[in-house]
Amino acid sequence: MAEMFSTLHYYFSFSFVRYALIVGLLIALCSSLLGVTLVLKRFSFIGDGLSHVAFGAMAVASVVNLTNNMLIVLPVTIIAAVLLLRTGQNTKIKGDAAVAMISVGTLAVGYMLMNQFPSSSNISADVCSTLFGSTLILTLTPFDVWLCIGMSVVVLVMFVLFYNKIFSVTFDENFSKATGINSDGYNLLIAIITALIIVLAMNLVGSLLISALIIFPALSAMRLFKSFRGVIICSAVISVVCAAAGIIISILASTPVGSTIVTADIVVFLVFWVISAFTGRSRA
Repeated sequence: MAEMFSTLHYYFSFSFVRYALIVGLLIALCSSLLGVTLVLKRFSFIGDGLSHVAFGAMAVASVVNLTNNMLIVLPVTIIAAVLLLRTGQNTKIKGDAAVAMISVGTLAVGYMLMNQFPSSSNISADVCSTLFGSTLILTLTPFDVWLCIGMSVVVLVMFVLFYNKIFSVTFDENFSKATGINSDGYNLLIAIITALIIVLAMNLVGSLLISALIIFPALSAMRLFKSFRGVIICSAVISVVCAAAGIIISILASTPVGSTIVTADIVVFLVFWVISAFTGRSRA
């Protein structure tokens, strides 16, 4: 035990490890808050689609040798979120088809660009790092950390300010419209917040594992809690604890950070599922 604490103390003496922990906890918190809404609205598939879009945008940024890829990734992902929302409401193109069309297309184009215009001699490592976040979280700069803090504050403030409206739109959109709430506007807000979280989470778990970061804490909390507020709080606690545990375990066991965090989320989900099965409190 003393050796473990000594190892952690040694690693946390490095600034890039502290940066990884700060960013990881902030992303986990934001993801958990929005994850509950996305799961309840059956929008969880949008997270997967936007993660592929972000991968394609990041590939374009690497091809043009852009120093700060956020200048391309963030606006492209937000635009894609708006398009997915609008296209999903089109009777000619259903929501799942729109997500599949945009996500698979951007993923394929992104990989093709990285293959044809490699930014380094090791293309496989670049693609793996982008898809699974194996090393990106350990290469954060102070600017990246402050950018993540700023964007996380924006997400948290928007969620708190519009909590009641988001709650209403989540559970009964038709009733919300009848009471004068601009449901389309708040759905758009949810889509934009989702895009922000996707962009933030790419450095933590990579584009292919982002959906797990959003969905698993919410599903775990729904095993035991039935109130929206209870699920939100429990989901936030689970997500933050799993992120911290995943980062610490990855340091001690030399495992990929993103995969370790998602594995921790899966283990917690299984524990909560077993508890709910024995207590009969499952609500989801």
